[in-house]
Amino acid sequence: MDNLMQPFSLRVSEIIDHAARYHPNRKIISRNIEGPIIETSWIKIYKNSKKLSKALIKLGINKGDRIGVMAWNTARHLEIWYGVPGSGAINHTLNPRLFSQQLTYIINHAEDKVLIIDYDLLPIVEQIISSCKTVQNVIVISDLDNMPKSTIPDIICYEELLKEQDEDFEWIKGDEKEACGICYTSGTTGNPKGVVYTHRSNVLHAMTSASPDMLNLSSRDRVMPVVPLFHANGWSIGYTAPLAGASMVMPGREMTPEALFEMLEKGVTVTAAVPTIWLLLLNYLKSNQLKLSTLERVIIGGSSCPRAVIETFQKDFGVQVLHAWGMTEMSPLGTICSFKPEILELSEEQKISIQETTGHPPFTVELKITDDNGNKLPNDGITQGKLWSRGAAVVQQYLKIDNKAVDNFGWFDTGDVATIDKNGYMRITDRSKDIIKSGGEWISSIDLENAAVGHPEIVEAAALGVTHPKWDERPILVVVTKENSNISKEQIFKFMESFVAKWQIPDDIIFVDQIPHTATGKISKIDLRKVLEKKQYTHPDL
Repeated sequence: MDNLMQPFSLRVSEIIDHAARYHPNRKIISRNIEGPIIETSWIKIYKNSKKLSKALIKLGINKGDRIGVMAWNTARHLEIWYGVPGSGAINHTLNPRLFSQQLTYIINHAEDKVLIIDYDLLPIVEQIISSCKTVQNVIVISDLDNMPKSTIPDIICYEELLKEQDEDFEWIKGDEKEACGICYTSGTTGNPKGVVYTHRSNVLHAMTSASPDMLNLSSRDRVMPVVPLFHANGWSIGYTAPLAGASMVMPGREMTPEALFEMLEKGVTVTAAVPTIWLLLLNYLKSNQLKLSTLERVIIGGSSCPRAVIETFQKDFGVQVLHAWGMTEMSPLGTICSFKPEILELSEEQKISIQETTGHPPFTVELKITDDNGNKLPNDGITQGKLWSRGAAVVQQYLKIDNKAVDNFGWFDTGDVATIDKNGYMRITDRSKDIIKSGGEWISSIDLENAAVGHPEIVEAAALGVTHPKWDERPILVVVTKENSNISKEQIFKFMESFVAKWQIPDDIIFVDQIPHTATGKISKIDLRKVLEKKQYTHPDL
């Protein structure tokens, strides 16, 4: 009686096949790097993906070869998203915001054979190409009219390459457990580590992401991923949208509030980005008395979302906030804060408090918290512990690292500290290396930062623990205020008292013009500590 159903390989080519077959004319609206906004469709994306696959094989690409892709969110990037794995190769996303040494390292470590890059990013590659030992060809995403001159010999024009092919091509077949993509961690300690996604993990992750209690995507939606496709598997949106048959808007490289607002008004119903992006957009909308005419849901992840952002989106603009958490190692979805029936019974203020958590995991993701000795802790919403995960799209082993990334039971240590409540809602209280330990008690830097950012005069905040003679550590707050703001330390302390316990209030506040960020847009506390060292900052009691 076993094995009486048809085999169906979970490969990402099946996703684009589905979109082309059953949603062929769904619009893909894209701001190209050249500037103009163009319209295409899933059937055209599908055909160009096949042309690219065919071209790559003619260039000598073999099954399992790695192709580095450094590109912004455009329709052409979607073609590459499917054209690379369709050729049997592995799509290695490259972040242009990384330092040259980091880019060189990951290109060499992955052994990229071909680089495909947007033409405005060519200078980045020109600086490092001589150190990229395995790269044989560089394809520049451009048409012939905009093709730049380069110090790299024999660069290939993307559009001309496609013109030489037709779409009469069969996707390269293989096992669903074969590698499909590679994304490297941000490498805050040591070299970045390669996370290798399989076709199977990407398809299962996309199906999970689209489900009603997650992104709740359908063919009636129009999705705009502001989060770059090169960041944490593009939050899987490049797979999830066509799987659901949704339309897409690709915003290109322009991340200004003005440019994003213009693209959001192209009928976008769902969008996704880190909190920093939305803080800037909300300020722009308020300053210019603008409204969002079609947007229904906004996914916010990458770092903790301040309560003020949730309230502004929902109360002022009627847009539901879906607070999410995940990691590159998890493909990346771990949790999304949609409402279970138990939450719908609460008051509006209580619901927003729940939305400050990062939500509950979907099927295919398991979470638990433990103490330092590995003992499982209760899901009471209060007890904090080390957060562990396992699931269908969670890393088991990093690329070219012999030791497994999981324990003997398959659990992956996320490096976060969290609580989980009785309904499964998880709240990140800190990164394990960032949590502030004062007098034997834990203080969440995230809670302090969110409390501070709730003040209308504060643009951004970062909390750090500094050495204290009595309490081991005490928190201080580094803040960026609005231009021409005269807010005082005492006013900030007073404001924060409504959100955190008095003993958790920072001992000092430092005003700065800007806070350093990592290449993926998160606050870099390593760099921030270096700034304080240069200022020779010490706690006031020392």
